[in-house]
Amino acid sequence: MEESQIPKSSTPSAPQKTSMGMEPNMAAALSYLCGWLTGLVFYLMEKESNFVRFHAMQSILTFGGLTVSSIALSIIGMLPIPGTGFLSFGGHIIVWIAGFVAWVFCLLKAYQGERFHLPIVGEIAEKNVK
Repeated sequence: MEESQIPKSSTPSAPQKTSMGMEPNMAAALSYLCGWLTGLVFYLMEKESNFVRFHAMQSILTFGGLTVSSIALSIIGMLPIPGTGFLSFGGHIIVWIAGFVAWVFCLLKAYQGERFHLPIVGEIAEKNVK
């Protein structure tokens, strides 16, 4: 059995469920649906599945970090220094594109049952669910 896959049930007629009564891959994918907010909900509510808790924590860290970056860029854009508005606008575009790509990628990987680690936050998430 590969570590990156969801453990399969011994009987095919009894699919593994989370403590919330959902399929693990569906719960993991839903933890990315509204970014860090749904990540927080699934992290706090899921008690049994480390797979779901991992994806929820990765969602919190990834999209929470992007939210903080966006807020910081907004503050920079308000500074009365020439060029900060342009820097802020360009930074927002980069953050939005990176966030959208990460969101789609993570949703798909979680739904496929993969325990994919994003750079930096993946290892942090793994340490926080054990």
